[in-house]
Parts: sequence; C-alpha cells; structure tokens
Amino acid sequence: MSIDCNYLMQTAGLEYPVIGLYDTPDASAFEPLVKPAEGKWACVFMFFNAWKKGESLRLTANNYGCGGAGTYLFCEQTRSRDNYIEFLHGEEGLKDTPELMGEWIDQSSPYKPEHENIVIGPLREDQEKYLNSVTFFINPDQLSLFVTAAHYYHGPNDPERVTAPFASGCGLMLSMLEASKQPKALIGATDIAMRKYLPNDILAFTVNKAMYEDFCRLDEDSFLDKPFWQSVLKSRKQK
Repeated sequence: MSIDCNYLMQTAGLEYPVIGLYDTPDASAFEPLVKPAEGKWACVFMFFNAWKKGESLRLTANNYGCGGAGTYLFCEQTRSRDNYIEFLHGEEGLKDTPELMGEWIDQSSPYKPEHENIVIGPLREDQEKYLNSVTFFINPDQLSLFVTAAHYYHGPNDPERVTAPFASGCGLMLSMLEASKQPKALIGATDIAMRKYLPNDILAFTVNKAMYEDFCRLDEDSFLDKPFWQSVLKSRKQK
C-alpha cells in the first residue's frame, strides 16, 4: 500500500498533520513520544498540539489515559455495564432512556490489540505494516472534498462508505472501523466530551487502509483539479 496521498492533501490545503493509528510492538520507532501521566486521567485529544509538533502518543493497556480509550482501544473493562449506563445516560444524558444506552453499549465492538502499544501520531512511511487507520483534521469546506473523495470509486450498490455514528472520539479513530475490509470513512470528533481539545472549526475524517489506498489513487484527472473545488477556493479568498 502506498501512503502517498499528497495530491489530495495539497489540493485540500490541509493545515494540520495527518495522523495514523498504529498497533505496534515497537513504540520507539515513533519517537519523539509522549504519554499520559501515570495514574492521571487524560483524553487522547489533549495531545492534539503534540501531534502538531510531530510527536506521537503512546498508549498501553496499563496507561491509556481515560476509560473510553481503555474500553475502545484496549478492550479493558474500565466500568461495569450499569456504571456506564448511569454515567452516559444518567449524568450526561446522551441517550433518551437507560435501555437505549444499554443497547448501544451491548452492540459496541472494542478493539483488541495485537501488540503492546497503540501509537497515535504523524504518519510514518516505514511503519505502514502496523497502520490501522488514518485521520485528517479538516474544516467544513475540506470535509466536502473528503466526502466526495470517499465516493469517487463508489457504486450505487456498494456498501455505504461514509457514516457519522454515535461513539467516543477515540472509538471513532479505530474500533468503529476495525471490522470493515471495504473502503470506509467516519466523520469524527463529534463526541462533545472531547470537542474542547480541538479548534472550533475542525472535525475529523478517519479512514481505514482500503479507503486511504483509494485516496492515494486520486490524481489530476479527478474532481480535485476541476472547477467546482477551484470555485470554493476562489470564493474564500474573496472574503
């Protein structure tokens, strides 16, 4: 798999680094590394500025920062089912009824790592063997471009390629993609618990390796260099 997606990224005018999520036996290959402080709560997205500086976040089953990351990136039982329902429904009101909250918990599919380390940080060309997903941090205009890109090779009878499911922010970076072998993308950073750690005009667009491979195939013959997108860029310069 080529990880050269430069044509799409340059055309989109991305401001932030593209982030890979890796399940790897050797975290040292991703230095410089940062990690949550031992024994202290930390959201994955608190490390957004570290990613901007070229640093990678290392998480393990013994140090994953918050219960959501422990559950959805390491399949660790961080709360009982009843406690999750009480917190997510009772305290935060994220579902209409406790039953709906329980049904959502029951159908969730946490990721089970193959190796000791989950590393989240800028893409590393020499580590694509361990790459599980790729996340782009994008504004609404760029989101329109990426949704179009995701459907470029999509036929009317093919499985749905882009969804925006209800999930934790870190869950949308991996566990909600993990079962799909077909090209798939998730509109992410929609978890209101983690929004404060990102710029207010930025969402995430996370793709699996199959979708990323499609992105790498896009060239000047596609919509990227055609009038629709150029008119968007021109209109923004005029404001």
